[in-house]
Amino acid sequence: MRTWQVERRKRTRHLIELGGLIIKAGIVELTADDRATIYGALLWIAAKLQSDEGEHARDLWEAKGKLAFDAERHEDENRRRT
Repeated sequence: MRTWQVERRKRTRHLIELGGLIIKAGIVELTADDRATIYGALLWIAAKLQSDEGEHARDLWEAKGKLAFDAERHEDENRRRT
């Protein structure tokens, strides 16, 4: 496979994973799949990260995301055990 094909596949996978996070967070359902609302929210996040409060917001969001991933992992482990 050519280098550009490998890079394109990596980029495609990355975009799919990012879209999966939006779905996993429930944003699609909460916005009735309104792309303008979703895009507006993402622009708000970007502006927040660029503000004076950006580092604090990033730390809070990272901690919340890690907790959610951990909780999901534990749920999956418990389901496999039963």
